[in-house]
Amino acid sequence: MPRFKFQLEGVLEHRKNIEEEKQRALAMVFAEMQRLKIELSDLDQVARGAVADLRQNRLTGPLDMSFLAAHRRFTGSVQRKALAIAQKMALVQRQIEEARANLAEAAKQRKIIEKLRERQLERWQSQQHRQEMDELDDIGMQLAFRQLGESQLNEAATKGQS
Repeated sequence: MPRFKFQLEGVLEHRKNIEEEKQRALAMVFAEMQRLKIELSDLDQVARGAVADLRQNRLTGPLDMSFLAAHRRFTGSVQRKALAIAQKMALVQRQIEEARANLAEAAKQRKIIEKLRERQLERWQSQQHRQEMDELDDIGMQLAFRQLGESQLNEAATKGQS
């Protein structure tokens, strides 16, 4: 039996590879976002720890103004770092949206070729079925003619014997 051969199989494989590449790119951007979230969380923990230390240990008894000024500079620095991380996260979020759109487009292009393959396969199967039916009809006709010929020969032989 003949086998179905899709002429655009190479294109389909290429589109699958592109889609996988876009999935990897999206995963990398997600990983970057996760890294930034962890970094921001760590920075938040450091800031909370510094404030808790200040409240528990440094605000009782005589106040050390140089320590308080250093603490204020430290918290300002932490806030600037947090703001920078938040800006990076906004940029990465835009990259995520772009990567998702690219992945959706790649999936769409792959599905177009897959749909074309399915349609061609259906047409090929239908054609194969028609050819098989035509061959069966031919065989049936040959058998019918053979049986008709044999019955006419038998009739002629029986008439010839009588």
